[in-house]
Amino acid sequence: MEALSQLPDETLALRAQAGEPDAAELLCERYKDMVRMMARPYFLLGGDRDDLLQEGMIGLYKAIQHYKAGHNAAFRSFAELCVGRQIISAITMAARNKHQPLNSYISLYGDPAGLSEGGPELIDLLKLPTAEDPEEALLHKEAELDMRRKLDELLSPFEKQVVDLFLSGLSYQQIGEALSCGRKSVDNALQRVKKKLEA
Repeated sequence: MEALSQLPDETLALRAQAGEPDAAELLCERYKDMVRMMARPYFLLGGDRDDLLQEGMIGLYKAIQHYKAGHNAAFRSFAELCVGRQIISAITMAARNKHQPLNSYISLYGDPAGLSEGGPELIDLLKLPTAEDPEEALLHKEAELDMRRKLDELLSPFEKQVVDLFLSGLSYQQIGEALSCGRKSVDNALQRVKKKLEA
């Protein structure tokens, strides 16, 4: 690391791109104060100072990965540009609430009430246990039919298809391919189903 510390930033960036992790680490260490200074005047909606610093460090990492020698630009100028753009981009995204649905999602694999760790998962509540006893099997069958009727009332045809495919073990990608839609549509449908079932 001592030999690297004597090298200029431009050389370190090229070495980092060639896969030398110590070079990238040294550049991050050299420029962390610059990132801190650039992030200081900004405010991130729904975030804190550390979030802005992290965005700035992401911008610095992008600068390290994409710097090209021979463009008559010092690495520092390129890094400042990348860090500034990353911070502004994060602030713009936060102001648009673009990721709000992803940040407030409800997991099918979590506690439905969200109150206790280790509680039953919503996916388990959707599945009925199999029974050995014929009487229990009949009761479970009736309960399943009753639940299906309730689901038919609550869910749209698309949501029912998504739930059926999800419960059969398909991934979001596979469900999207089967129904000719995107993964985001599948995720949104499952979130709506969960909210309806919780209500």
